[in-house]
Amino acid sequence: MNVDTLKRLGTFFIFLLAQVLVLGRIHLYGVVSPLLYIYFVLQFPHKYPKWAILLWSFAMGLAIDVFQNTPGVAAASLTLIGAIQPYYYELFISHDSMEGQKPSVKTMGMLKFAYYATPLVLLFCLVFFTLDQFSFSNMPYKLLCIVSSTAVILALILTFELAKKNKQERVI
Repeated sequence: MNVDTLKRLGTFFIFLLAQVLVLGRIHLYGVVSPLLYIYFVLQFPHKYPKWAILLWSFAMGLAIDVFQNTPGVAAASLTLIGAIQPYYYELFISHDSMEGQKPSVKTMGMLKFAYYATPLVLLFCLVFFTLDQFSFSNMPYKLLCIVSSTAVILALILTFELAKKNKQERVI
C-alpha cells in the first residue's frame, strides 16, 4: 500500500466519522443538512484513475448509507459525482498543468474553485434529496432543502479551503 492510499484512507475515515458522529445529527430548521463528505470526492487530483475515483466515491456513499440509514441514497449521489468529477475538473485546468494537481483554492484561486465546486455540490444535493424524498410532491420544500443545503455545504468547503490555504502560507 503506498502513501497516497494511506492518506486517502485516513481522509476517508475522518470525513466518515465527522459526518456520522457530528454533521449527520444536524438538521437546521428541518431543511439544511450539512453533507460535507462530498468534499472528499471534490479533492481528487488531476489524472487520478477514474475507476479509483468511482470506487472511493461508492465506498464513501455506502458507508454513509450504512450508518445513517439512507439505503443507497448517498452511494448513488456520490458515485454520480465521482463519475463526473474528473471530466469536469479538466475544464478548469490548463493542459500543461502538473499531473497530480489537486483542486483547491491555492491552485485554482477562490473564484475558479467556487465555480468548480458549486455545480457539483448542487447536482449532488439535487440527486440526494430527490432520491431521499422519492416524490415530486411538495416541490417548494424540496427546492428549499436543495438550495439551503448547497449553500451550507459550499460555505463549509470554502471555509476548509481558506483554512488550508492560510495554514500553508504560514508554514512557508
